[in-house]
Amino acid sequence: MRIAVHDKDRCKPKDCNFLCIRVCPVNKTGGECIVEDPETKKPLISEALCTGCGICVKRCPYDAIKIINLPEALDDPVHQYGVNGFRLFNLPMPRSGVVGMVGSNGIGKSTALKILSGEIQPNLGGEASWEDVFERFRGHEIHDYLKRLSEGNIRSAYKPQYVEAIPRVVKGKVKDILEKADERDVRDGLAAKLNIENALDKDVKSISGGELQRVALAACLSKDADIYLIDEPSSYLDVRERMNAAKTLRELEDRIVLVVEHDLVVLDYLSDNIHVLFGESGGYGIISNIMGVRVGINEYLGGFLRSENMRFRDEVKFDVRPPTSKDKTMKLLEYPDLKKSYESFELDVEGGEVRKPSILGILGPNATGKTTFVKMLAGAEKPDNTDVELNARISYKPQYIVAGEELVASLKIRGDLVQRFRLAHMMDKRLNELSGGELQRVAVADCLSKDADMYMLDEPSAYLDVEERLALAKYLHGFAYGRGAAVLVVEHDILLIDYLSDELLVFEGESGSSGKTSKPLSMKDGMNMFLEQMDVTFRRDPDTGRPRANKPESVKDREQRGRREYYYTGAG
Repeated sequence: MRIAVHDKDRCKPKDCNFLCIRVCPVNKTGGECIVEDPETKKPLISEALCTGCGICVKRCPYDAIKIINLPEALDDPVHQYGVNGFRLFNLPMPRSGVVGMVGSNGIGKSTALKILSGEIQPNLGGEASWEDVFERFRGHEIHDYLKRLSEGNIRSAYKPQYVEAIPRVVKGKVKDILEKADERDVRDGLAAKLNIENALDKDVKSISGGELQRVALAACLSKDADIYLIDEPSSYLDVRERMNAAKTLRELEDRIVLVVEHDLVVLDYLSDNIHVLFGESGGYGIISNIMGVRVGINEYLGGFLRSENMRFRDEVKFDVRPPTSKDKTMKLLEYPDLKKSYESFELDVEGGEVRKPSILGILGPNATGKTTFVKMLAGAEKPDNTDVELNARISYKPQYIVAGEELVASLKIRGDLVQRFRLAHMMDKRLNELSGGELQRVAVADCLSKDADMYMLDEPSAYLDVEERLALAKYLHGFAYGRGAAVLVVEHDILLIDYLSDELLVFEGESGSSGKTSKPLSMKDGMNMFLEQMDVTFRRDPDTGRPRANKPESVKDREQRGRREYYYTGAG
């Protein structure tokens, strides 16, 4: 089974003079595999005539064509976006409790949520009535749900992925917005659980990204719904806030909750079952059979789904590494004690050293000074107590990326990084035309393109999907040791920090008021210190080595708290 996907936004036939039509071997022998669509004035590809040679894919200068061979066992798609458009195969299973969904961006997660909410009626790849849909899913667990959905008997509540767009359409104070949304008389309880009581009197346009995420979650969970569709609840949140959000979602045990999440630790903690989505971004997506959460995440990391007998990528392993020997690294720089005061915030940093090659992970609650510390090392902020002279070349990727009018190509990103971060099709775009994930990849690649001794990345996983995060972590580890450089990474994704780091710098304090940190710590000491602050214990999965959060008051949780062993690294 072969599908052809044509990205009409990338396609520029006037510039290339329909190169795909001219190089197609079928066309050269008199066939009409690729023709000009009289309506769109862009190429139209016949999947029936396509031989899968891939010449049009390789020759297209704008990376606008994908020819994909699919497993022969697949049925027709559940939904397709027009001719040569994206296709989704299978649907997630709505069950009481929390069902998680994990997979890369552009692979159908949002489409699945829209179908289950009733926003999209599945078309089975062409034109289909509800009766056709019922026939397709006859005998499946989801059949009765789809029947109720077609009759308008499913009430749904939706928390969108991009919460930063909310202030453009919702106006007023937070307390008024939540009062209007509250159909279950739970506003005050949710405000306390999600720690947004101090934001209730603020205007929605003036609150931070983390506050906006928690307000959006509270508004969604205030609805009296049969199914709650939650798209990426952990964005902008620190570890404590992520775990609080997960605990709050788990309290909806008698409702159906479907969650899309890229933080695998959070997904594991909150889900009862999960679906893995795989395929090709922008081309097609396949939703796996429903699985238990531990098995599902392990198979996702393993890149092989047993029930489908399908390998979709290489395995990701979490090695339990001993501490990096000082004999194998050298001191790159020392930084002094640093102090910085603002009108309502004070930061106190104990001096320390950075070694190379190594990766220093930086953890801590939001608004405790992590970004300020990195800016002081980078020279973007000046400490109050001293001058910082590091005598090292530094490349810095800030937390918030300001997208201007310049072209991506003007950044002079190294060719190998253009390929590694899949930037080729963006090079003639302006930065302000990119999505959040695209802009993040460009910013990381631009930072790593510089010739430097130390690379500082502030929240590099923001807006990236789980596949991109895993690929970034693997690349950064090889980059640091391959170049003999130091890499500093500020992150809230525990799994990413665990995979990457040799040492940890842990910030603590009162969010928005004060922050402090000691010198860099070993992974074991740093993780134990941080997770004790977060009041959560972690263990390692015996099969993959990945970190897993213990359920509160579970046997393992009580045992580890009794030993004050909040995290076990296995070494150091």
